[in-house]
Amino acid sequence: MIHIVLSKQSSDPIYEQIRLQLKQAILRGELASGEQLPSIRALARELEVSVITTKKAYESLEAEQFVESIAGKGTYVAELNPDAIRTKQIIKIKQDIAQIVESAQVIDLTLPELLEMMEETFQQESQKDT
Repeated sequence: MIHIVLSKQSSDPIYEQIRLQLKQAILRGELASGEQLPSIRALARELEVSVITTKKAYESLEAEQFVESIAGKGTYVAELNPDAIRTKQIIKIKQDIAQIVESAQVIDLTLPELLEMMEETFQQESQKDT
């Protein structure tokens, strides 16, 4: 199982931090297809959060088809189709970009200015991974 780090200072809700870290671990292959995740209660106990919080994270991952819950057995990493995941992620990124463009237009930010900001952010985020 991966190590989940939660931040009370983050603007993201706790369930979202859990969801995102599990999703990233699945996408990176740190959690394999068919691998059983800790029970909702066990994860809540380990992270010292509410059972409702971990349940919400698991339900969100299930809605995105990253995990499957089997009544009485547990929650497992779903069999993933890399092409389908990539397509899903591209759609999500396009939606995020549309919101960013809309915000940029409100303050009359030019396309070159926006692209410069995106490139700068991309470089900063790329350096975090190394």
